[in-house]
Amino acid sequence: MSKLPKEYQFVDLSDYGRFVARRIAGSLKNTSVTPIQVTYWFIISGLLAIVCIFYELNIAAAFFLILKSILDAADGELSRLKKIPSYVGRYFDSIADIVLNFLFLLTFWYVTEISALFFLFAFIGLQLQGTLFNYYYVILRNSVDGDTTSRIFEDKVPTAMKGEDQHTVNKYFKVFNVLYRPFDKIIHAIDKDAVNSKPFPKWFMTSVSSMGLGFQLLIMSIMLLLNLEEFIITFFLFYSAQILLLVGIRRFVLK
Repeated sequence: MSKLPKEYQFVDLSDYGRFVARRIAGSLKNTSVTPIQVTYWFIISGLLAIVCIFYELNIAAAFFLILKSILDAADGELSRLKKIPSYVGRYFDSIADIVLNFLFLLTFWYVTEISALFFLFAFIGLQLQGTLFNYYYVILRNSVDGDTTSRIFEDKVPTAMKGEDQHTVNKYFKVFNVLYRPFDKIIHAIDKDAVNSKPFPKWFMTSVSSMGLGFQLLIMSIMLLLNLEEFIITFFLFYSAQILLLVGIRRFVLK
């Protein structure tokens, strides 16, 4: 099931694993496996990738990074197939993503001689990239009657959905907000008028999707296969310059 009506669907460069993710979700639809359990699977895959990076098993590391990306899509697909949307699941998924992103770059920093300051700024840039994509994507979904599980502004605790405990939702929301709010505020500050924009064209969303988490992991995997792991942190540090380019296009071309 797509998050957008058919007429607004675009080529999402970060979503290359969706076909396999749907097959995984389909095979689990009539089982007792829950979306959150699939989230645990992608956490395990991410941790295995880190171990492989540490031991210079680059092919295996690349495999587990791609598998993590696929499973990251599969938990949401399973949630939609079973018709059990969940704020806990969404927040847990996002918390796992940001923690793993930090650990991925921390591992690349550890196995190379890159500056710790570069590592810090690369992580900030990596998160701002993903936040920009999510910001525009959620705005688009909300403006065209797409999936509304995600909100443009996570400024208050949502009411727990059927089958969820409100206390648990509150707890995960607080953790999510601590980790993501600084990045959300920065992106909103540099393009606050985006929420009033007409639906973004497909070519623009495809361009922005190059900053999505799945595409970031694909880049890491390719660089690992080419034995370029020592340049990954530097790459993402400068890759963040695209944020200003894409925001400029949105503000001055698509206004």
